[in-house]
Amino acid sequence: MVILKYELTYLLISNNVWPEGPEETSNLSFNYIMVMMLGELYVISFVTAIKITIDWMSENKRAAKLEKTQLETELRFLRSQISPHFFFNTLNNIYSLSLSKSNKTPETILKLSELMRYLLYETKPNLQSLKKEIKCIKNYLDLERIRYGENLSIQLKVEGSTKNKKLPPMLLIPFVENAFKHGANKSNKEIVIQIDLIIEDDILYFRTCNSLPNPEEITSISPKDLELQAGGIGIANVKKRLRLGYNKDDYNLKIIRKETEFLVDLKLKLK
Repeated sequence: MVILKYELTYLLISNNVWPEGPEETSNLSFNYIMVMMLGELYVISFVTAIKITIDWMSENKRAAKLEKTQLETELRFLRSQISPHFFFNTLNNIYSLSLSKSNKTPETILKLSELMRYLLYETKPNLQSLKKEIKCIKNYLDLERIRYGENLSIQLKVEGSTKNKKLPPMLLIPFVENAFKHGANKSNKEIVIQIDLIIEDDILYFRTCNSLPNPEEITSISPKDLELQAGGIGIANVKKRLRLGYNKDDYNLKIIRKETEFLVDLKLKLK
């Protein structure tokens, strides 16, 4: 670059190739070369800094886009896991009724078809109406009432306005499933399940509480089942969905297993 600058200046402009220098210069002196090289170095450094900054911003943007895509893919995968898990449990319920030739079987299948319709056509968006989610929970509870009859006492409380309130689809139902899986499924006696949904402004306070079998019944449960009482596939799935889809300050989940009851407390910021 120095030689090119010298030649062009000498041939096209003036024999004095360094007019701003301390003296007239018409040849490639050491001082001329050093000063010109430093000047070109400043230009090259400045241009390089701009190029590196542009590349860094572009790479950052690409990485953020890739991370978002991976996050959305993982969330879709987690949501896709819910339906098979949910239907597996419900089909087990229908199978139990069919074995006893119960006249509740047709009603149960009808309720299941309503749930299937909801899962197939209403859970594709990233966010779902809280009102529809509550309806899904009620349908599930109706299925369980049909199955267990008088052995099951369900207390459902909904307070607050659900208008314009949204949350990820099928986020709450695994907790409800868990209450039955480790409560009603493990006991032949009356099981009490309490479900509370309280909406205050844009905060949802969700709680499930189910009584646990007495110690005599628990001894017949395998160690693996006891371990699952702290949360199986469904709850592990929800935990991961919460971590991926929400900031830490936007939710608080507590799962407590006491001697006679199992509690789930979720505080969630609605969208």
